[in-house]
Amino acid sequence: MNTLRLNGRIWLETMSDDATERFFGIGRMELLGHIQQTGSINRAAKAMRMSYKRAWDLVQSMNKQADAPLVVTQTGGDKGGGAVLTAEGEKFLAYYRGLQERFQQFLADEVANLPPG
Repeated sequence: MNTLRLNGRIWLETMSDDATERFFGIGRMELLGHIQQTGSINRAAKAMRMSYKRAWDLVQSMNKQADAPLVVTQTGGDKGGGAVLTAEGEKFLAYYRGLQERFQQFLADEVANLPPG
């Protein structure tokens, strides 16, 4: 028998009376991390080989679903535009990174408990 491997994904969803919508997962975690590093949605999108529109739509979706915006933007001016994570954005990024680590440990523990093939 080939070696068995356990794989999975975990994400956060928002629920309303009529819909469930994906709120935060590994891709959005990566996007926020790049925004945090670069100070720009455009540069974050480029780092992920994602269109600016897709990145903008994801940021808008997260901001709409959260109790407070995760990312705020600033247009033009002397220093140019940019984007920064809010305290709420920092909170969700840190939480999800920890959640992802715990989930990966859970998968590793379960693989260790697989019955011998």
